[in-house]
Amino acid sequence: MKRQIVLIASLVAGVLAAVLTRFYLNAKDAEVRQIRESFNRRYGRMAVLVLKRDLPSGTVLQMSDLGGLDVPEIGMRGQAVEENDWRSVVGRKLAYGRKAKDVLLWSDIEGGNPSVTGLSADVKKAMRAVSINCSGAASVAGMVKPNDHVDVIGTFDLSDPSSKQSGAKANPVYQAGELRLDAEKRKVYLGEAEIHVTPMEYALLLLLFKNQGKVLTTSVI
Repeated sequence: MKRQIVLIASLVAGVLAAVLTRFYLNAKDAEVRQIRESFNRRYGRMAVLVLKRDLPSGTVLQMSDLGGLDVPEIGMRGQAVEENDWRSVVGRKLAYGRKAKDVLLWSDIEGGNPSVTGLSADVKKAMRAVSINCSGAASVAGMVKPNDHVDVIGTFDLSDPSSKQSGAKANPVYQAGELRLDAEKRKVYLGEAEIHVTPMEYALLLLLFKNQGKVLTTSVI
């Protein structure tokens, strides 16, 4: 008799625990949904294009390379290619290699966004400048229109001509551990892999390599 009572009590306790766990999980699901809905109302959502597979630079995009994804609108509007703009990217070349599941950005495509009428349209209110890709067909050509007002930053070769005349190596290769900077090719490597850096990052690395062992003040940097 006692065994039967213990068994029944155990079964009741187990069912009660399962019911309470179910109520708890439902409450948590509702809380998560509420947080998600609040986030979506605040920041919005948008459907964008993503890559289905790894693609090297120069790849001509096909419809089979593209998929869709729903993402927060903040930081993506005007940068990412929306799903309904797929006709504007199919048949065009990638300016940079991209990985599978990467969101496709207009800056990834040679020539950029065809709906942008000029570079000044990319400079948002209260901004003074915008970064643009300056390689190949995705360069300035076609992006700067008459009457556009932009700040231009140039990169110049300031190597000492006398060092070339004396036979010294004007563009040496700097290295620190696995990090290597080839000043002649203007490329940065980690081991054997090339690292893509911005012109400002490259200039900063070159400055630090040239002054290894020295403490540089913020005014110098």
